[in-house]
Amino acid sequence: MTCRISPSLTLLNRLLWSLAVVFAPEALHADAPDDLDLETIASGLVRPVAIRHSGDGSGRLFVVEQAGKIRVLKGGQVLADPFLDIEDLVQDAANEEGLLGLAFHPDFANNGYFFVNYTHNPPTAKDRTIVARYSVSAGDPDLADPASATILLEIEQDFSNHNGGNILFGPDGYLYIGMGDGGSGNDPNDRSQDPGTLLGKMLRIDVDSTPPAEPNDLCGLEAAYGIPPDNPYVGGSGDCDEIWGLGLRNPWRWSFDRYTGDMFIGDVGQNAIEEIDLEPWPSAGGMNWGWDCFEAGTANPNDPSPLCGAAHLYDFPILEYAHSLGCSVTGGYRYRGQSIAGLAGTYIFGDYCSGRIWFGSQMSDGRWTKSLWRTTSHSISAFGEDESGELYLVDLGGTILRFISVSSIFADGFESGNTAEWP
Repeated sequence: MTCRISPSLTLLNRLLWSLAVVFAPEALHADAPDDLDLETIASGLVRPVAIRHSGDGSGRLFVVEQAGKIRVLKGGQVLADPFLDIEDLVQDAANEEGLLGLAFHPDFANNGYFFVNYTHNPPTAKDRTIVARYSVSAGDPDLADPASATILLEIEQDFSNHNGGNILFGPDGYLYIGMGDGGSGNDPNDRSQDPGTLLGKMLRIDVDSTPPAEPNDLCGLEAAYGIPPDNPYVGGSGDCDEIWGLGLRNPWRWSFDRYTGDMFIGDVGQNAIEEIDLEPWPSAGGMNWGWDCFEAGTANPNDPSPLCGAAHLYDFPILEYAHSLGCSVTGGYRYRGQSIAGLAGTYIFGDYCSGRIWFGSQMSDGRWTKSLWRTTSHSISAFGEDESGELYLVDLGGTILRFISVSSIFADGFESGNTAEWP
């Protein structure tokens, strides 16, 4: 039997989220501790692109390798046998394609369900994004059952790039899926602003339900899921019921604030600007983050969609940076761990190309500012949290690093010989 939070949130759920906001660590950014650093906790991985915890109290971390394997990090070691190996299904796992996303069901501890997002290249059709459900093995919690696959959603891609790939369960228990605009440059097929296609969107589906009766406006090539009744485009003639928000170019990595439920989206820019978008929780959905009418907060001069409207129709980013500082934003997390007090409430994100890491802070008037923490040698493909909210960085070159306060590590009894990286 599965368990999911009510689509509209019960009164109790709303109260719990309100209390989480009230008693969360201070939202405004304090100065980072002088001894903040990155500690290498795993290496030797092959093109890792995501890291997740399973939320079952096991303390395990799961690392997604782009070619199609999910590795288990347990007790400080990467287990020899992969949790899941679907390399035979994941084709052309290079550049922006491959196994790109992983999400554990909110009730994973009881039902054993988890979900993956990968690209597949049918021999006689266009490339596709596939979202599938798998189950953990009945005999070993560190192994998945590869025969348990159920394909929930297939989406045809225009080109090989801009696949998005990140999937996460929101505070409402629904699965959110970030989709790129279909690829190439400047959204040549005008997908992002078109509510009649799933490309360039944030999607929201109910994995614990079944498709609504025909006629409906489901746009997936495969559609084995339900639709939350309050999705903003439900009932619109010709509009895709799966859509939660639109106007995205390539939302490679994004996250939910575990205390407030706010969604932070790192949307990769085109020629000039990288951006971080924010959707506060609770939300009715329907936000429009502007692409390809705007690149971040700047009007796009390069073949914008004929669907573009006035500037006031769009939700502009809270943070952005120019390509003089990097070329591909990697969205991160708002720090909610307990071991680094100086980071409480800070949004941490980076750039894949330059290795820069920034701290985003919300001011008392609601505006956001950013400060550069460090320029590293890492190819930052993702950030991630463990069950306690501690923060990790994924380097595409094969390493996983953890944000640490060195003095806290020593205070907890670690020896000075503990492996650490000092970029």
